[in-house]
Amino acid sequence: MPNHWRTWALDYGLYVVFALLLLILSQMSPYFFTVSNLLNIGSQVAMIAVVAIGMTMVILMGEIDLSVGSVAALAGAITAGLIHALPSEWPMGLWLAFSITTGMLIGIVAGLVNGLFVVWGGIPSFIVTLGALSIGRGLVLLYTGGRPIFGFGDAFGKISWGHLGPVPLPIVIMLSLYLLAWLFLCKTQLGRYIYAIGANKEAVELAGVNYRRIKIGIFALAGAFSGLAGIMLTARLDSAQPTAAVGWELDVIAAVVLGGASLYGGRGTVAKTLVGAFILQLISNGLNLLEVQAYWQQIAKGSIILAALLVERILRGRR
Repeated sequence: MPNHWRTWALDYGLYVVFALLLLILSQMSPYFFTVSNLLNIGSQVAMIAVVAIGMTMVILMGEIDLSVGSVAALAGAITAGLIHALPSEWPMGLWLAFSITTGMLIGIVAGLVNGLFVVWGGIPSFIVTLGALSIGRGLVLLYTGGRPIFGFGDAFGKISWGHLGPVPLPIVIMLSLYLLAWLFLCKTQLGRYIYAIGANKEAVELAGVNYRRIKIGIFALAGAFSGLAGIMLTARLDSAQPTAAVGWELDVIAAVVLGGASLYGGRGTVAKTLVGAFILQLISNGLNLLEVQAYWQQIAKGSIILAALLVERILRGRR
């Protein structure tokens, strides 16, 4: 294959796969291309996609975060607990804002701690966040007593069930955050530093840039995205489950890597991460419409991810 075709395949192949998947699923089920189903797909993918923004930035720096599911569950549980503890003298709207802000702060603090251990402790991010995954899940179980917290009222539920015109709010939130993330990574100096850190952090340090501070900040930002997604999940379910967001870290990493990001850092885009997240959700949605059993869905999803990564690896290796 000529080099220009390999380059084209690497740059645009994911979009072709996405379009083909839409076409195949529309032919396999008459219900796939209905407006309600497409909006449902967007609402379902929104939470994973939001977490994937932070994961993309972390992976661009050559790091990894395995704690995103636990952080999301903890932020959702803390938010739920605070909503239930509404003081009689506080207006509901103001207390909701305080509860959601606190949940987001939980995510930021968790990410900040991860970043400090990675940067100043010198411990690989895989190990740090693997430990944080276990600690976070334990804290969720302690806080909830192993029982779900449920029943928050319509105002909180609007985060995941409300609409802006005909478009569900989760889709609006997701697309707005992706636009901001794209502007941040592509149009700001700090965004370019994130790419440079993943490609060659020694060169960044020689240029006088404090890459350690940037790494800590990005881990904290990833925690904020996880916290927001956990709050969105809690609102969608109208409950904070102790086992909420289990396995999210794998789905999120799969979306980022399927989008073409390198686990070694320095390569990837949030636009392709979003497409990767949609591809994973489309696979699940299409197989559900076809009434394929759940364990076959897992096999199909894993096989498609491995095939896509193998093709990408071969193209880059030969390039």
